[in-house]
Amino acid sequence: MLLVPVSIVVIVLVGTGYGSSLSSTKENSTFPKKPNSLELQECRSAGITSVAPKNVTDLRQNPGYSNVDIFTYEEMRLATKYFRPDRVLGEGGFGIVYKGFIDENMRPGYKTTNVAIKELDPEGFQGDREWLAEVNYLGQLRHPNLVKLIGYCCEDDHRLLVYEYMASGSLEKHLFRRVCATFTWSRRMKIALDAAKGLAFLHGAERPIIYRDFKTSNILLDADFNAKLSDFGLAKDGPMGDQTHVSTRVMGTYGYAAPEYVMTGHLTARSDVYGFGVVLLEMLIGRKAMDKSRPSREHNLVEWARPLLNHNKKLLRILDPRMEGQYSTKTAIKVANLAYQCLSQNPKGRPVMSQVVEILETIKTQEGSREEAVFQSGGGSITLFEVPKGTPDVSTDKNRCPVRSESEREVGVPGRSNPTIGRSKSEPPKEFDLCIPSPDLGQDDESCSTRHEHYKPDMNVS
Repeated sequence: MLLVPVSIVVIVLVGTGYGSSLSSTKENSTFPKKPNSLELQECRSAGITSVAPKNVTDLRQNPGYSNVDIFTYEEMRLATKYFRPDRVLGEGGFGIVYKGFIDENMRPGYKTTNVAIKELDPEGFQGDREWLAEVNYLGQLRHPNLVKLIGYCCEDDHRLLVYEYMASGSLEKHLFRRVCATFTWSRRMKIALDAAKGLAFLHGAERPIIYRDFKTSNILLDADFNAKLSDFGLAKDGPMGDQTHVSTRVMGTYGYAAPEYVMTGHLTARSDVYGFGVVLLEMLIGRKAMDKSRPSREHNLVEWARPLLNHNKKLLRILDPRMEGQYSTKTAIKVANLAYQCLSQNPKGRPVMSQVVEILETIKTQEGSREEAVFQSGGGSITLFEVPKGTPDVSTDKNRCPVRSESEREVGVPGRSNPTIGRSKSEPPKEFDLCIPSPDLGQDDESCSTRHEHYKPDMNVS
């Protein structure tokens, strides 16, 4: 049957981070296949769309969310020091995001808390619908891997959301930066597991919640690099009963949206699984999902890289060289195979998120056991980014942390121009690089979106 593409509206969020000093909920070491009773109760609340406010007028008449505070506009002005320019964290299609704080001087009983305050631009691309969706979902859901909504303001024409402040910013900011010394393999896998748990929680509701815009800029990191999903403006209740999908206008971000959703507008939980696969692939290879600065056949990361994930030798050549020496080949192949399955063109060929969590948990346990064995044996305890005293010169020890050149890492790209492997006189030799810049990071961060930027500013503002 010929599938006719429907119109697609795409959004790109500016990478952000907003974290909080609030204590996080303790989570189990494994995520159950079925949510526990408390999680089911929370999910049921979110699934009952009949009680959720349908517009701002309903919200004002029936606030309904006991764990979300309602702020006045004057309180928001005080929290942001009257929206001072030096408090701006970022700006997107939604509007401007400010760093703020709330304390007992503003509201009795409040401990001093850093927050991120997002103000809707009345003339922007977003509107009451997206704003209300965030209030409805995050106002009812609580999970360690979902960003916490502290409160909101809808006084007169003002629309503001108050979130916990995520100190380490977005996954996008760390993954695609030129200089990197801390974004290791184990940290990436921990973030992938955290994000998978967040999606599994949403999908495990009595009525599944489809996130619909899973990507690196929507994954925020706290001070300890625990990952949480943010921005629920595009979230939608999933199919119920005998329904196989929900039909909706196609929205999301080009490069992350599942192909069947783009072609038909049919949305299922496995549409999110595809988006997860794209992000997992980005973390493995260190490239953006869409990058027009690269040769034409490599613009789309999935189209270029997915066929290589099943070829072990080719896979090892395209992995992010900044992670060189931090993983076992066996583990890398397992993670690549998981990404391959998540990116299946056939939705039924993709695993469900609870299965993804189980696989990543198993990999984490196995890696932990391997690292512990290496540590106890007294070998391999030298870190990647520090050279202890007495260590032989790296340039004379060719077996230690080998660094492949760009040309050695490129595979299956006939006709590609020769990559630049030279260096200026001021640059140290490659053997002495403390952190290898990703070969895929251009100087510009050109968006591949054709729609507005949603919200995800850089939140590393003191």
